Amino acid sequence: MNSPLLQFQARIGHTFRSPALLACAVTHPSWLPDHPGDESNQRLEFLGDAVLQLLLTEALFALFPADREGELSRHRSSLTKGVFLARLAREIGLDACLRLGASEEAAGGRKRTAALEDAFEALVGALYLDSDLATTRHVVLALYGPLPERLTRESADNPKGRLQELVQPVHGNDALRYEVTRTEGADHAREYEVSVYLLDRRLGTGRGTSKKLAEEAAAHAALATLRADK
Repeated sequence: MNSPLLQFQARIGHTFRSPALLACAVTHPSWLPDHPGDESNQRLEFLGDAVLQLLLTEALFALFPADREGELSRHRSSLTKGVFLARLAREIGLDACLRLGASEEAAGGRKRTAALEDAFEALVGALYLDSDLATTRHVVLALYGPLPERLTRESADNPKGRLQELVQPVHGNDALRYEVTRTEGADHAREYEVSVYLLDRRLGTGRGTSKKLAEEAAAHAALATLRADK
């Protein structure tokens, strides 16, 4: 087994009894044309997705006994969405272990969200096959760290996404709109004020040096409004 995979096992705290499973988990489909005897990580990704859903469902169910099904589902979605799993894959150095075809490597495949998401889920599947559910639970939850902190960080990092997740089940995909209500300052020092509306109700207003930052500030204010409504 190559050095990056040996170092990777030390980082995640699990030494594979079957190194071939780990090698398969990091094998992108683009690797296969030049290595026809190998197998890509797609089947392991299929398995790992199901195992990860189970482990997080179980953990969230225990952590948040007062939350209803919809809120638990939103928590799980935040922790299993592609962008999050790709970030987690980078945190643990999985990106450096990927086996990619030359053209995919040259095209920046090592940084692709989809490739990293698939590899992380394949890793979970490989862990499950190499050990058992209890061991996989221990390793995976250690990689995540404290789930409440992860969820708080996800909400803070993506307030617009969090607001959409809260509103969508009741009001649908198009119920929110962001409207620039004021622009101030010279071109080099522009400041924007944005309000976010749920149907005809203004939920929050925010300011920022770009429309994006102002929209995020408005979404933060809207989330506070919805929390106060409960």
